[in-house]
Amino acid sequence: MDVSSRSVAVATIFILTFVLNLFFGYFRARERKYSFKWFLFIHLPIPLVAFARLYSHLDYGVIPIFLIVAVVGQIIGGKVEI
Repeated sequence: MDVSSRSVAVATIFILTFVLNLFFGYFRARERKYSFKWFLFIHLPIPLVAFARLYSHLDYGVIPIFLIVAVVGQIIGGKVEI
């Protein structure tokens, strides 16, 4: 994989991770802490992002980036008021 296609793949999954966790963070914040749904809303995006990373043939080195973006998305999603 050349540098430009790898960069596009990382940027696309970066955005996907942020948007998914924004959505799930919004719903997580409205659930009782440590309930089953709360736990589900935190962990449900993980397999989706992992599949996207594996499908794009990205190595393990990008996982910390996606982890940070996921946490930021969850936090911001939890603070959104609609």
